[in-house]
Order: sequence, then structure tokens, then C-alpha cells
Amino acid sequence: MLNFAHRGFSGKYPENTMLAFQKALESGADGIELDVQLTRDNRLVIIHDERVDRTTDGTGFVRDFTLSDIQQLNAAGTYADTLPPVSIPTFREYCHWVKQTDLLTNIELKNGVYDYPGIEAEVWQVLQEFQLQDQVIISSFNHASILRMKQLAPQLTYGLLTESWLINPGKYTRDLGVACYHPLYGSLTDDTVAEIKRQGIRINTFTVNDEEAVRKLLQQGIDCVITNYPDMVRRIIQGG
Repeated sequence: MLNFAHRGFSGKYPENTMLAFQKALESGADGIELDVQLTRDNRLVIIHDERVDRTTDGTGFVRDFTLSDIQQLNAAGTYADTLPPVSIPTFREYCHWVKQTDLLTNIELKNGVYDYPGIEAEVWQVLQEFQLQDQVIISSFNHASILRMKQLAPQLTYGLLTESWLINPGKYTRDLGVACYHPLYGSLTDDTVAEIKRQGIRINTFTVNDEEAVRKLLQQGIDCVITNYPDMVRRIIQGG
């Protein structure tokens, strides 16, 4: 079972920052899950919320900032009193860093609320620039976006994100020609897991921060867990 750090090592460090990504690498994570959005000047940045308010000292929508302005914000979030300021990273900055590691990356196209036009092409361009085609999974709650990007780059691995308890999710995923299903872990009943596996679909589930849940998912043969605590998941995978 693979161990992906959710927004980096977000259980102990500011989420979706280069610090959290570096700490995820040091913790022994197999991969990193992150979120990409577009600024007003069409630059890819790594941040989860559509607004900057929760994770930075700014206010407003990501889409209303230029890259220069958004990088002036302190993205330390709740760690602002204990850590030096950290900036919102660009996707290109992350790719330059991760190319020097063996980490896999789950890139969530954060367009489930606002459908950023052209985000798929922008991501694809950067991935080609850094030759990361074989080290990524592209996921989104916006399944139409996944199909658009799949047309641009059919060779990439894709995952369908959902918080719903879908009926026959394995068949749904396979019928769309997608390799991975990315559900909320609580929806993974034994029957659901069996149906997905019958369809030959990989299961990458989020956000698993409970030790007992990790142990159950390991027993169920889940392919990957996405967690805020990659150190904990690594210990359990190793038999701890």
C-alpha cells in the first residue's frame, strides 16, 4: 500500500508548502498529494481553498490575485506564530524540486467549484517541461476536467475524486477509461472494494488520519492511502 502525504506533511507543517513537501519526503512518504489553481495572470499555484483566507494572512479568491501578489502572502497558516513566513509555491517550483526525488505526485485539479479554463493544458505543459509524465496521477472532483485532460495527455494516470457513496464505482471509473478511483475512505465497504477490484481499478483513498482505519484499509488491499500523517502510515505499513 502506497503512502501519500496529503498536501504534504500537513498534520505537522503548513499545508501545500515546500516545507510540508520536504518534510513528507523526510518522513518516508511514497508520494505527495497537492492542489493546483490558476492566478489572475494564468499561473499555476499550489493551494487548496478557492480563497486564501484560511491558510494565509490575506483575503480573497486565488483567481483574483496575480502571481506576484499571491506570493507576498504568508502561507504558514496556523503555524504563523511558530515558523518563519512561507510562500504559496508555484507548480513549476514544486516540479523542479520533486524531479530530484523518487516521489510520486497526485495532482488535484482544484476546479470542482470554479472551472478554471485551460488549467489542464497548463498542467500538461509543465509536466512535459520537467518530464514527470511517469511520476504523476491527475485527479479532480470535476470528472469532465479529467476527461478533457485525458484527451490532451492520454498516457497519464488519472483518478476520479468523490465524496459520494457511488453505486458500482468501479464500473463507472472503468467506463470512463480511468485507472484510479479516489473515494472518501469511509465509503469503502467490503462489497464496494470487491466491485472496484473486479473492474481492475486502483483505489487511492483520502484523508486517512486514524490508525485503525489505516490497518483496516491495509487488510482490504487498498492501493494507496492519502494522509496528513505519513510518518504514522509508514510505521503501520512496516508492521508497527
